[in-house]
Amino acid sequence: MPKLKSKSGITKRFKITGTGKIKRSKAGASHLLTSKSQGRKRGLRHSALVSKSDAHRIKKFIVPCS
Repeated sequence: MPKLKSKSGITKRFKITGTGKIKRSKAGASHLLTSKSQGRKRGLRHSALVSKSDAHRIKKFIVPCS
């Protein structure tokens, strides 16, 4: 049986932390930035964690054999 490949789009968008949580970047920071306040744009720079309910689905695609 061949090796299972992870979903390449998901591996680009998410990273697994040392404790096993999944990190993601925030949406809405790519365009139409003039209408957004400076504080809002500053908050979009930081990464966030994926909720527990979504994490198990994402992990399945990052590490397909687990």
